[in-house]
Amino acid sequence: MATTPNDPAQPSKAEEQRLREQQVLMREVDEAVRNDEVANAWKQYGKPLIAGVVLGLAAFGGYLFWQGRQEAAKEEQSEALVQAMDELTAGNFDVADRELAVVGDDDGSAPGTRASALMLRAAIALEQDRVNDAVALYDRVVNDEDAPAPLRDASLVRLVSANFDNMDKQQVIDRLRPLATPGNPWFGSAGELVAHAYLEQNKPDQAGPLLVQIAKDEDVPETVRARVRQLAGRYGFDAIDDVNSLLRGANPAAGAAEGAAPSAAPAAAPAE
Repeated sequence: MATTPNDPAQPSKAEEQRLREQQVLMREVDEAVRNDEVANAWKQYGKPLIAGVVLGLAAFGGYLFWQGRQEAAKEEQSEALVQAMDELTAGNFDVADRELAVVGDDDGSAPGTRASALMLRAAIALEQDRVNDAVALYDRVVNDEDAPAPLRDASLVRLVSANFDNMDKQQVIDRLRPLATPGNPWFGSAGELVAHAYLEQNKPDQAGPLLVQIAKDEDVPETVRARVRQLAGRYGFDAIDDVNSLLRGANPAAGAAEGAAPSAAPAAAPAE
């Protein structure tokens, strides 16, 4: 059935127009409210937001400047270190020591560069028989938690070696025991010092096996192995696996003579 113009289910054109006007009005109100909220928010947060952006850019710029300064400082420190080593090579120990002190005493130096400078200064002090100064410089590296571990370990071994006579022997053992283990790069040097400390304590039963272990470790430098081999033998510990091989390595002529001996004996028999 067709609807009549007065059918309530079908709105009139006037009502449709009014609805459209209301919708437009609501959109304008919503738009005004949003604009007002944005304006209020900008008034409330605009300045802090701008300040935050400016501070962020300033911080980033500061970081770039700091990084550039750090790189420049590292280059200067490296150049100073190289120059000091040149002075060392030339035998100018005092000049080298002064130049190394500038790098070693600078808290802003890179940890590895600072540790290297201190170790070189300690070596100069030992060369000049200033043992106490050398020990103090090595100790600074050992206690520098920022320094690379290999340099700290090396400094500890050299500190104990330089100050061995003045140290309590149990202290020597306790400090070097972590390094005096097979597989550690400092096993030979640290182990030898620990063994000497045991002997000073009249404990050859603990020194001997350690000496044998060092002597048979092929990763240990041969100079160290030769020393501990002799020391072990002095206390009755056999640190030699192959006597003939050892003799041939120490004296090739002895090995040749040994090989020639059997042919010499039969030649002498007819003369009798």
